[in-house]
Amino acid sequence: MNKSFDVVVIGAGPGGYIAAIRAAQLGFSVACIEGWKNAKGDLALGGTCLNVGCIPSKALLQSSENVEQVEHKFADHGIQVSGVKVDLGKMQARKDGIVTKMTKGIEFLFRKNKVTWLKGFGKFVSGGDTYTIEVSAEDKAADAKELITAKHVIIATGSTARHLPGIAVDNVNICDNEGALAFTAVPKKLGVIGAGVIGLELGSVWRRLGAEVTILEALPTFLGACDDSISKEAWKVFTKEQGLDIKLGVKIGKVTQKKGSVSVEYTDDKGLAQKLECEKLIVSVGRVANSQGLAAETVGLKISERGLIEVDEHCRTNLPNVYAVGDVVRGPMLAHKAEDEGAAVAETIAGQKPHIDFNTIPWIIYTSPEIAWVGKTEQQCKAEGIAVKTGQFPFLANGRALGQGEPGGFVKIVADAATDRILGAHIVHAHASELIQELVTAMEFKAASEDIARIVHGHPTLSEAVREAALAVDKRTLNM
Repeated sequence: MNKSFDVVVIGAGPGGYIAAIRAAQLGFSVACIEGWKNAKGDLALGGTCLNVGCIPSKALLQSSENVEQVEHKFADHGIQVSGVKVDLGKMQARKDGIVTKMTKGIEFLFRKNKVTWLKGFGKFVSGGDTYTIEVSAEDKAADAKELITAKHVIIATGSTARHLPGIAVDNVNICDNEGALAFTAVPKKLGVIGAGVIGLELGSVWRRLGAEVTILEALPTFLGACDDSISKEAWKVFTKEQGLDIKLGVKIGKVTQKKGSVSVEYTDDKGLAQKLECEKLIVSVGRVANSQGLAAETVGLKISERGLIEVDEHCRTNLPNVYAVGDVVRGPMLAHKAEDEGAAVAETIAGQKPHIDFNTIPWIIYTSPEIAWVGKTEQQCKAEGIAVKTGQFPFLANGRALGQGEPGGFVKIVADAATDRILGAHIVHAHASELIQELVTAMEFKAASEDIARIVHGHPTLSEAVREAALAVDKRTLNM
């Protein structure tokens, strides 16, 4: 007899495991199907984010930032350090330990909330009033495949790294995000294809640890999704101050692997033929929705030409009681977006009326300095014919930032010229990822810049720069 559940979730990344836990909290019998195997060959929950994405990359970013601080920043504080040695093996072990702690934590949460983990990969067998799903794993015999039934199905299969045609990724010399997080030695010369979030973050890690980094970007503009003022500041910091060699408007040609090196032929923005020789190459050109293998055609599940499962604003697919969340649907491929969608779908199934405002989802690039933004850029507003007023305040005039030796960057607020309602906020600073949340909250509650300007902020704090930027919208900043 097949096992039957109220809710079955396919995928245990941020969207999937949160959906499963929230559904269980609401009283449903829940199973979550996941067959991910880590580098050791062990089954693990958490998907890309926890295993080879958000969590391990942030661990290495922090480790490499500590090296940067010791080698280049401590002297400003009167701290002289010599003979600094980097134990990359220990650094990687620390990263792996954090990943294990987080993924095991999800296993604990599944047990705590009575979520059944079905170890394998799920695909549709039939639909109707209930759905039959086949669960199979690579190491299971064909006759050992398991059939389960569910009234509600949540698809949370995430995304995979996009690879370029003709460039074979082996995650040894030519790597995507997985291989780039597992180097056993710091390459002398590192090439990166793609100057997006992942390319910049991983390039920053290995630059701080001593690699000479060249980033090749096809687009003619740098960080085009950011507010112009932010992208200009980031370009100055990354190229002139930190030494990242970023080439824009390039066209990648032949990539050749040799013994211990990789050769990349490309055409620069002037149409001239160039060649990059490097020890390792990271291919970071976006991600692709992981909608393959679901047997969608069996039940008539609609998938777009781009491989995205088609959903409405409530993450409902064209099939009754089938939902999809996270990277496999429209919208930004962000872990926190997937989490909120997962929780919202579980609550929708329970008859509640959750709401997600996609305009207030923050974006964060964890470089140094960090870059964070929410809402519209100034150029977007102008393109849409929205009259705006802006306020900007530099951390150079913030006492806490000076004391911490982190005076770089600024806060910028974009507000509607007529109503003063905040339409967007943009921060570049060492702690932008934490500071942006005040502005996310303000926008969620439809706040005006004056609302932030009139809220007392502790002194001395970095958050005072947020208030000063709000004051600057009305041209009444107090500390500059």
